[in-house]
Amino acid sequence: MAAKTVTVLDYGSGNVRSAVRALEAAGAQVKLSAKPEDILECDGLFVPGVGAFAAVMDALKEVGAIRWIGRRIAGGRPVLGVCVGHQVFFDEGVEHGIRTQGIGEWPGTVELLKAPVIPHMGWNTVTPPAGSKLFAGIENERFYFVHSYAVQEWNFEVAQPKMIPPQVTWAEHGVPFIAGIENGPLCALQFHPEKSGEAGAKLLRNWLGTL
Repeated sequence: MAAKTVTVLDYGSGNVRSAVRALEAAGAQVKLSAKPEDILECDGLFVPGVGAFAAVMDALKEVGAIRWIGRRIAGGRPVLGVCVGHQVFFDEGVEHGIRTQGIGEWPGTVELLKAPVIPHMGWNTVTPPAGSKLFAGIENERFYFVHSYAVQEWNFEVAQPKMIPPQVTWAEHGVPFIAGIENGPLCALQFHPEKSGEAGAKLLRNWLGTL
């Protein structure tokens, strides 16, 4: 069977080489690109993100990526966002009193963690929902986090009786926060699977298996 093709979205978000290497090690054929054809035609799109919410949104707009990401999601084509690349799929981010509109796939505000120690840096466990595909076989493992902001409340209204709500994975640092979401073709993680050792490698293999 041919390797799954994955595009790591290249829009200037820091060091993405570790993501490329981790995906290749997991068995993917990886391309680092922001070209529309590479975003649309790959089996899976990996959206990285480091730094400030507003800066990441500006950079995504700069390369025109939000439009093409939306096209993928509308067409049921898999997308995986990581760290700030997870956060931007919510309604908005608030940093230093400034509100920035996100992509808005999910309700929620990315806010400063209410924790005694900031940033949340290091290894932490997560609580995935029953039936999670991403966390199958690694439900009790630890993953590597580096962040000061997160979504700490989840209020999702099911619009139609047959609608399947997103599966939400939680973690805790001072307060509970969303560590991951699985929502049809769109998945996102607050932690870094590419820096999470064998557990992260297994998660990436699980994601590739869904493509």
